[in-house]
Amino acid sequence: MYNIPLSRPDISSLERQYVQEVLESSRLSLGPRLEQFEALMATQCKVRHAVAVNSGTAALHLATLGLGLSAADEVITTPFSFVASTNVLLYENISFRFVDVDPDTYNINPDAVARAISGTTKAILAVDIFGLPADWPRLSHLSTQHNLSLIDDACHALGARLGEQPAGSWADVSCFGFYPNKQITTGEGGCLVTNSDALALLSRSLRNQGRATDARMEHIYLGYNYRMSELQAALGCAQLERLDELQAKRQQIAQWYHEALAPLQDDLVLPLQPADATRSWFVYVVRLQNHFTTEARDRLMQQLQAHGIGCSPYLPSIHLQPYYRQRFGFKPGDFPICEGISARTLALPFFSSLTQDDVQTVAEVLQESLATLPQYTSSFVTNVS
Repeated sequence: MYNIPLSRPDISSLERQYVQEVLESSRLSLGPRLEQFEALMATQCKVRHAVAVNSGTAALHLATLGLGLSAADEVITTPFSFVASTNVLLYENISFRFVDVDPDTYNINPDAVARAISGTTKAILAVDIFGLPADWPRLSHLSTQHNLSLIDDACHALGARLGEQPAGSWADVSCFGFYPNKQITTGEGGCLVTNSDALALLSRSLRNQGRATDARMEHIYLGYNYRMSELQAALGCAQLERLDELQAKRQQIAQWYHEALAPLQDDLVLPLQPADATRSWFVYVVRLQNHFTTEARDRLMQQLQAHGIGCSPYLPSIHLQPYYRQRFGFKPGDFPICEGISARTLALPFFSSLTQDDVQTVAEVLQESLATLPQYTSSFVTNVS
């Protein structure tokens, strides 16, 4: 029995120092550490404004409000994501249209987006899944051609790049999340980044119960308690100062996985490494090849967990979540590429203190377990292609 968890935050003496300094101060909310964290995020993303909030979901919600999206509008988005990227549209009764994803990148398929654009479409919400940038050049072309807003759910992608352009600089508004398994963490937290002065000003008000941004106790909007605390911001400042170090560690671990799992590629699809984009390693997700039954992934996870190795299905299709099936009538087969990916993908242990021996252990248990999994005996299979 091993003890290799799925994820673990990387907290150093710097984080402890910064948090302790806040605890010893008289300012625990809306203070100087928040301003510093926002400035660091704006610099990282090469944008004018960063508005820190208490979750990536809150950031996405404020993005929809800041763009003025309403119940009369439609947003095209992906069914292969964490459920929050669609939930935020439902908060405001915004219509959404799912389109299928690319079978190699798992990101939203721009060709499918182009076919889905209608007279009521007002925005595209794309996700940089598992830290791999979506096809932003093509999405940007579509947005310009049809006068659409672009929202980037970059909650997986802090530090990713397209050429010299970092995540956060590709869309009208981009959103990040800082849950403990992310590239950096604030415990819980998120951030919206944009070059729009008006959107940033509105977001700062809405995160603070709709108050005017001056000192008056005057509420000019229906707002929310989406504030990030000084403690969270202090933690985030230290993590951002260490971002290059943290990313280098995660890149090294991904490389160890590539090498250890290379002999298993008859059975496993490893994460894509495109030449035109730099992935920011959030998770390391593998996919079973199509000759395995859809039940094989769950059996594989059970065997890994029985050996004390953390793993998780990444990610269930949003449209097949019980709430979405019940409310909207989605069913299996609606988005077959997404569903084929969801049925066969799993996240392996991935965090910056993972050792090469840990990676080798995971690879050895995977190899042993793969030999026991059920495979198709006929030519019929729901392919991911």
